[in-house]
Amino acid sequence: MRPQTDDPTGDWTESGVFSVAPGVYRIPLPLPNDGLRAVNVYAILDADELVLIDAGWAIESSRELLGDALRAIGCELGDVRRFLVTHVHRDHYSQAVALRREFGTRISLGAGELPTLTELNRTDRDPGENHLEGLREAGAEPVIELFRQLPPPGPNSVEWEMPDDWFEGAGTEHLAGRDLDVLPTPGHTRGHVVFIDGAADLMFAGDHVLPRITPSIGFEAARAELPLRDYLDSLRLVRGMPDRRLMPAHGPVTTSVHQRVDELLEHHRVRLEDTAAAIHDGAATAYEAALRLTWTRRDRKLDELDPFNQFLAVHETAAHLDLLVFQGKLNSSTRDGVREYAS
Repeated sequence: MRPQTDDPTGDWTESGVFSVAPGVYRIPLPLPNDGLRAVNVYAILDADELVLIDAGWAIESSRELLGDALRAIGCELGDVRRFLVTHVHRDHYSQAVALRREFGTRISLGAGELPTLTELNRTDRDPGENHLEGLREAGAEPVIELFRQLPPPGPNSVEWEMPDDWFEGAGTEHLAGRDLDVLPTPGHTRGHVVFIDGAADLMFAGDHVLPRITPSIGFEAARAELPLRDYLDSLRLVRGMPDRRLMPAHGPVTTSVHQRVDELLEHHRVRLEDTAAAIHDGAATAYEAALRLTWTRRDRKLDELDPFNQFLAVHETAAHLDLLVFQGKLNSSTRDGVREYAS
């Protein structure tokens, strides 16, 4: 394996190591599912200091490809000094934990992820019950049955260890050859952060801004009160900053963060209108509204999605409905543990 110049028109999931800026390499790593096929990990190599932004999912094929990619730039897995992690989802965090066990590498994570990690480390309760409670509140009993059939994703004891330190709000991380500004961007998760290299005009956006898909909202064990409000506020925060090249976790590198943020804001504006219309037309719960909406760029119906994506779709519909209630555009009440909405 040799470093290659990144080609944004090619298949971004293709294995390899791709130069995206001086001292910065994009490394796509595989994921153990058919939906998102890969996650981009970014290696920053300056003055013999190696830092990785995100880490990948802790599976053997990912570890092997990461090791091969690092050797292509003259490094080994044990040379990684630090993992700067955008958020706590498995495809970003779990391999950092596994490699820390082996090499003692330092892990840093946004402080907003503490409630989720605390919940995931409970011994008196299955963390999946929190997701089931959300589905029950949404009136989504059929999706609960599908969700229960999903195989367990892996042992929590490895994946959900605490980081070595937390990003407490906005700040700057001083690396050997550059400074990275850390910006909290809650929404996708409560503790999501992005990293900005102002000198190189790069934004390492994690899942906050993705070039081809919209990130899930509020998929976490410790749910935020209004995750969609948080997400839209975070998009506007990024939009108010200077435009930069987008280094996403899923998808190709693109030339403009602002362009994609504008598209995401418009998407959710339309989605809020469509979700409100579903209630006006007779839907009463998040599940019933999700059944009336279409999903993905192919406009699929809810029952055409796989069980995990049905679960995400119902939770995202609930996030839109709760924001509409917060905005005073809908009313809500709870009956027998199910939240109902009305115009």
